[in-house]
Amino acid sequence: MLIGSVEKLIIEVIAIFILIVFFDYIFGWLERKTIAKAQLRHGPTYLGKFGILQNLADILKLLTKENVIPKNADKLIFSTAPLLLLALFIFLVYLLPFPNGLGIDISIGLLAVFVLLSFSPLLIFLTGAASGNKFSLISAQRSVIMSLAYEIPLILSAAAVALYAGSFNIANIVYSQAKIPFIVLMPIGFFVFFIAMLAELERPPFDLREADSELIAGWLVDVGAPYYAMALFVDYTRMFLGSLLISLLFLGGWLGPYLPGLIWLLIKVFVVAVVIVIIRATTVRIRLDRLMRFGWFWLLPLAILNIIFTFMLFVK
Repeated sequence: MLIGSVEKLIIEVIAIFILIVFFDYIFGWLERKTIAKAQLRHGPTYLGKFGILQNLADILKLLTKENVIPKNADKLIFSTAPLLLLALFIFLVYLLPFPNGLGIDISIGLLAVFVLLSFSPLLIFLTGAASGNKFSLISAQRSVIMSLAYEIPLILSAAAVALYAGSFNIANIVYSQAKIPFIVLMPIGFFVFFIAMLAELERPPFDLREADSELIAGWLVDVGAPYYAMALFVDYTRMFLGSLLISLLFLGGWLGPYLPGLIWLLIKVFVVAVVIVIIRATTVRIRLDRLMRFGWFWLLPLAILNIIFTFMLFVK
């Protein structure tokens, strides 16, 4: 019995990891092509049809290079913190329920996801501070400071969803949207959650930790090529996680007619991710002080207003 459970767990982890790799690769390519089109460039072109194999070539190139650790870096923290960050996001994806029994379906799943998600700025801070480079340190500090602007609105908008569904179980939240998705019932909550999730993922226009024109590559400025490849994988895994959360909490998850549940979930994740990519191609980076002001004077009041409306109108 125990052996069978272990085998099932291994199969589920492998299946979810393959799903993550597939998503990361496709959207790594899609984002490069989209940004190139927005800037009147070709983007990936030469390797494979439409340049689809270019990312594979870049990954192999990065992984075959030497991993250099700065002389002044704290070698233990500098080497292990990015690995912990990668493990954290893969585990967070596994914490989310999928149709056909994939993932973990626990009663406090939503609470567990956001508690663990709050550790990501701290791991980024450790990596940046451990490198001994001032640009990395400034980038790491920004990641922590940014969390003061978006964490509370993000949690409050998710709490409104749990309040309406009457559960922290993400599967129950999905089934609560069988008739009407929460994006229709809570448009203010969806707006706050989407914007705050962009900041949580540090995607443009909130990519302050990796402001190219100011901090070169931010907390990644001193990492070697293999770790840089891993950081790119982490970035797209975060994007997959954020798109999944938005789809599960506001778009009905795997619910939909005719098609299998997993297909519906992937379609919704794809649409959300495309919107995130388009936002990157069409917006400019916001300043840190304006992000703080926007978070505290706009997102937070809207999140409080949303949770009050949810309690008054929907909770019986």
